[in-house]
Amino acid sequence: MLFKQKGILFVLSGPSGVGKGTVRKALFKKDTSLKYSTSMTTRPMRPGEQEGVDYFYRSKEAFEQMIENNQLLEHAEYVGNYYGTPREYVEQQLEDGNDVFLEIEVQGALQVKANFPEGVFIFLSPPSLEELKNRIVSRGTETETLVMNRLNAAKEEIDMMDAYDYVVVNDQVDHAVENVQAIVKSEHCKRERVASEYKKILEVSQS
Repeated sequence: MLFKQKGILFVLSGPSGVGKGTVRKALFKKDTSLKYSTSMTTRPMRPGEQEGVDYFYRSKEAFEQMIENNQLLEHAEYVGNYYGTPREYVEQQLEDGNDVFLEIEVQGALQVKANFPEGVFIFLSPPSLEELKNRIVSRGTETETLVMNRLNAAKEEIDMMDAYDYVVVNDQVDHAVENVQAIVKSEHCKRERVASEYKKILEVSQS
């Protein structure tokens, strides 16, 4: 009998500008077994982003229709834009035994936790608020007002850190990725995740 675990849902979230996308892309270059669930948003596409790779970009009307049809695992409004995770892909991948990695905003992560408390929730933190401000400004896409809005939101989100299973400080991308990889490996070795499958193997061997 082959030993096969159900997939684990890993959720990476943190303040806007903390580097979630950068860490996720670097992680996926090192771990090709992870399945990435692309989020959906109503915010405008930024330079260098691609439809279906960074986000699925939808109108506010289309997004609200998906909410009504219960097609989203989670959704949240952040600084005037909607963000959400399509439900069907995530559920199917987990059932097939694949780990799924979500990169989402803090509000959305807390919704996912309410629906999937067995998931693993990782808070990506900036080394400081000053560094976070520098990263947001360096994008060159935000007005001064939007920068301040994002920083104020970040302070509130950092206060929600206690809701997470792990905290990873993104001081250097490579270091952050190593820490996330260590979390993925350790979660697969947790007793409560493997105990039921080992019992099945023992039952077969003893029959």
